[in-house]
This record gives sequence, structure tokens and C-alpha cells, in this order.
Amino acid sequence: MSLSITALSVGRVFGLQQASFTYLRGWGKTVDIPLIMFVIQGGDIPVVVDTGADLSRAMDVHRIPMEQTVDERPDVAVRSLGIDPGDVRLVVNTHLHWDHSSNNHLFPNARVVVQQRELDFARKPVMWHRRQFEALPGLDAAWQRAESRVMHVDGDVELAAGVTLISLPGHTPGSQGVLVETASGRQLIAGDCVYQYENWEGDAEADHIPGLYTDLVAYEDSFRKIEALECQVIPSHDARVLERRVFA
Repeated sequence: MSLSITALSVGRVFGLQQASFTYLRGWGKTVDIPLIMFVIQGGDIPVVVDTGADLSRAMDVHRIPMEQTVDERPDVAVRSLGIDPGDVRLVVNTHLHWDHSSNNHLFPNARVVVQQRELDFARKPVMWHRRQFEALPGLDAAWQRAESRVMHVDGDVELAAGVTLISLPGHTPGSQGVLVETASGRQLIAGDCVYQYENWEGDAEADHIPGLYTDLVAYEDSFRKIEALECQVIPSHDARVLERRVFA
């Protein structure tokens, strides 16, 4: 068995604050970032990791400019790999922020795998994180469109042969990564624990740089946990991931 990971563009958002991605760094600067969906292939079934944002809510709910072409709709994007959305049986959400979980419903036959701590927090987040989870008055969060198919897990769990969920709290309480055994070695889809390669590479002051967080101490522990995995790290919002596209 030879597993591979393909990174697919599912849109872009514009004008975000740099300091949200690099802790206490980049004040006053803005960045544009890609939204990325990952597809793990080579096993018995394809596994989709993160399903992107809902374009219709970008401005009205999140006040963020977003662009998505027809080909970047998640259900259309997986078809570019020869996969019918109805044949996807597993979707993993690294966390339940709107830009990672809004299109779970486009995979109607898939179980959606989320950490239990993430589900609990998403239903009642602290006030400063309500918008990211769409926990707002009069609004049903987009991830809830597929809530009946959510399968919760606790901690590190082997999901399939060569595919393991890795609990990485800090960005959110139930953030998780997906560790994939490929021919070239272990590859970790890190979710927003690592937004961009700069977060993992760090700078002169720190080995690694966190981004937006709910628990900064847990975030540091998650960085140390990733170090111990001896893996290659795949960030969640770095254009260079899309340039490489295939990790195998």
C-alpha cells in the first residue's frame, strides 16, 4: 500500500491580519491565504481532510472577502481526482472553524470525524471565538448541516491503515492533525496548528510560532508533540503547499 496526499485549492480569503497567523509578529500587515482541502488516496477508501469555507457567508457573516471558482467547489475539486463525492466515506475536520468545515454536507455518505473536545467547544465557544465557529444568534453553523453524521473521537486514533489522527490542541481545544505514512516517510496534515511554513520554522526568538489560539500552553505542547513524531509538516494555509500539490 502506498498512500499519497493531494492538496486541492478550495478558495482564497483576502486582507487578514498577519498577527493572527504569527503570534505578536507582523502588526499592521495583511495577508491573503489559500483555503486547502486534502485528499488521502492509496488505501481502501479516499479520506478527505477539511472541506473549506462557504462562499455565501464570507462577507455577510465573517466580513472577509473570499474568492472561489466553480472548479474550486470541494465537490467539484475531488472529481478532478476521479473521485465521486458520494463515494467518500470519511471526512476529517482538523477543527470546526468555518474555513475548514463548511462543506461537509457535500459528501453525503461520509462520516465526519471530529475530536469530542472540539464538538463541545464549537457548540458553546468563548465569546471571542464565536464568529469563527459561527456560534451566532439566529445562525446555524455550516458544519451542522452534516452534524447527524459526525463521529467523535478522543485523542490519538488510528483511522485507517497508515492514517492516524493526532490530537493537537491549542489553536482550538480539539484541534487535530492527520499523520499519513507515505513512501517518502511520515507526513502530517497539521491543520491550523501550523498555518504556514514560517510557523513551524520559527525565528530568532522561538523554535515555532503559534497563531490564533484558545490555549497557548497547550499550543506549545502540541509543537513538542509534532517534533517527536519525526515527520514532515504540511501547513494548512500556505500557497507553497498547493504549488507542490502531491505529498507521497
